[in-house]
Amino acid sequence: MFSALPGRYSRMALLGLVSSKAREGFVMTTVAAERTDHKSRFDAVAAPFLQGEGLPFADVLNAESIERAFSAEDGLFAQNDIFSTDITLWAFLAQTLRDGKGASCAAAVAEITTYMLQTGRQPPAGDTGDYCRARAKLSLSALRHLVVESAEQLEREADECWLWNGLHAKLVDGFTFTMPDTLDNQKAFPQLHTQRLGAGFPIARCCTVVSLATACVCDMRIGPYEGKETGENALLRNMLDTFNEDDVVVFDRYYCSFMMLAMLSLRGVQVCTRLHQRRTSDFRRGRRLGPDDHLITWTRPARPAWMSEQLYEQIPETLTLREMRFNVSVPGRRTEAITVITTLTDPEAYLAEDIATLYGLRWNVELDVRDIKQTLGLDHVRCKTPHMVRRELWVTLLAYNLIRKVIVTAAAMHDKQPRRLSFTLTCQTVLASWILLSTGSARNAHQLWAAALDSIADHEVPLRPGRIEPRVLKRRRERYPLMHTPRDELREAIGKT
Repeated sequence: MFSALPGRYSRMALLGLVSSKAREGFVMTTVAAERTDHKSRFDAVAAPFLQGEGLPFADVLNAESIERAFSAEDGLFAQNDIFSTDITLWAFLAQTLRDGKGASCAAAVAEITTYMLQTGRQPPAGDTGDYCRARAKLSLSALRHLVVESAEQLEREADECWLWNGLHAKLVDGFTFTMPDTLDNQKAFPQLHTQRLGAGFPIARCCTVVSLATACVCDMRIGPYEGKETGENALLRNMLDTFNEDDVVVFDRYYCSFMMLAMLSLRGVQVCTRLHQRRTSDFRRGRRLGPDDHLITWTRPARPAWMSEQLYEQIPETLTLREMRFNVSVPGRRTEAITVITTLTDPEAYLAEDIATLYGLRWNVELDVRDIKQTLGLDHVRCKTPHMVRRELWVTLLAYNLIRKVIVTAAAMHDKQPRRLSFTLTCQTVLASWILLSTGSARNAHQLWAAALDSIADHEVPLRPGRIEPRVLKRRRERYPLMHTPRDELREAIGKT
């Protein structure tokens, strides 16, 4: 698992992608074209994410595929105006990749002004209203299609050594994010019922599927934080079509239920999960496969309220599963026993140690969610209406997958592992050449691409197993108390003093 890249990427010297002399010319035929008129209106969107001919994964989410997705959903608009579909999407992506002042709509309009002046076109006025209205026109289904398509394309082209025992491992996890406290957002994503109105934020719950090989988001579902059928299990049930027969799904014990494992098994999908805390295990029973390793049988429970009778009849009455127990030892901590349940029942094809390693790799999805929420600012979105919140979510995921495409490209060209390369550094590298590559005004686009890929590949994230860091702050923040009373009441109280 995750050894040095063999195969077609180690033979890229034959294609001119390794040696410096060959790299000097692998896109020379496209540089002149980039300095002239773009052949597609979406070249500005695709160019910052390494679309050079000869590069690995160059066909993944290129200008033509982006334009095709919007055309299929009738999502193209204002072709002759300043805020057309391609320019609006380009600026929206830049917003999600930047932070602070650079993530504002005013900064996006300023970026569009620079782009228009660089390409000899009429710049927009300084007002952000037209841009915000153009963002609201972006097709939500087209954005989701691009996210899913990019993940599928990268997964299909992933090298065999990026997979786990020949299977495509898909990691599942949930997270939450907040949004501005507006009436529309409160109706769609109500704040916690324990908070007073005006003292909290609307909150949404997400469940996401991430590829272990490429770290791309394969799909996601969003819903309110509280209410009927809003839990992570309900959201995951709506994404079962995401998985294929050569997938192995890895999730934590919250998702470990008979029905979830049965529905995935019906699709030919393998599962590896931790045993739910409410289930007990007895290694004296079942067919013994080795020390703390045996086969067990689960019996179908009664039909839950959310399941139709037709689907319930398709669920098998029993499931034969493999149960294993491992001891996890961390220096300075007490040894913890972890029980893993899997549908990979063949002990010769799937060793117990390999399955233990597979479940340990589940932690990668926690790091991926951290990149999405912290680096791309999805912990608190900016949009003030539910339909724009959803657009901001999918554009952020699209930007995330495009950055992952750049990382995978750098890893393939330099015989590195994609998950060892820094996501934050890649964002900074892409943004550093954003305008130059978007406008085609780079003096030597190939040299800029080569330097970017070299820089990304040189900055590997160190492996630090067992690392312990205290969750404390060294720098003192402003010591304002948390808001427990609506702001209007606080203003009124201050006015009376």
